[in-house]
Amino acid sequence: MTDWLSPDEWRAVALSLRVSLWAVAASLPFGILTAYALARWEFRGKQMLNGIVHLPLILPPVVTGYLLLLTFGRKGAVGQILDQWFGIVLAFRWTGAALAAAVMAFPLMVRAIRLAVEAVDPKLEQAAGTLGASRPWVFLTVTLPLILPGVLAGTILAFAKAMGEFGATITFVSNIPGQTQTLPSAIYAFLQVPGGEKEAARLVLVAVGIAMAALMLSEWISRAVARRIAGT
Repeated sequence: MTDWLSPDEWRAVALSLRVSLWAVAASLPFGILTAYALARWEFRGKQMLNGIVHLPLILPPVVTGYLLLLTFGRKGAVGQILDQWFGIVLAFRWTGAALAAAVMAFPLMVRAIRLAVEAVDPKLEQAAGTLGASRPWVFLTVTLPLILPGVLAGTILAFAKAMGEFGATITFVSNIPGQTQTLPSAIYAFLQVPGGEKEAARLVLVAVGIAMAALMLSEWISRAVARRIAGT
């Protein structure tokens, strides 16, 4: 692939992989907690939380990116604190691209995990609780193994979504080659240059290949884990 793609194209692919991996890794614990809360808990503001989680699916990605810029930019409410207190800058950095990708992919992750949690019979958890196990221990030893196919599927789907994220990312971190130019941003940049269709087509093939591989891997892992759980 290094011979087929130019150095700039390869950097865009590598950055997309880096951004997507960090986006999924950082959001997974929150995704599991949010999915479990929406599936099992009753609390005030539950519908509000559900709406906020799924809002990126409804809003135009550019709007989401603009809201991230207002919130996490250097002059934003959160971004100013991160910059002044911790020296962390997200806007126009690859870390900001990871944040944007995580926000856009989060609803898919939560939905897959939530469906898996709702498919688990609560009586199994209650039975473990009557034997003296604490709630965290019940979750780790009973719930988590049963929802593992959903967790894996949600993780890989979120990774594929993060790889393809464009609107929120380019709004929040711009399109800086070698710094914030991800795979979709590079395709967009090539299409704006006369004669750049060939380079864009190569990157499109890479994007399609990665997305298809992720979807097939998600399906294979989910079925393998489900068969293993059913056999125990």
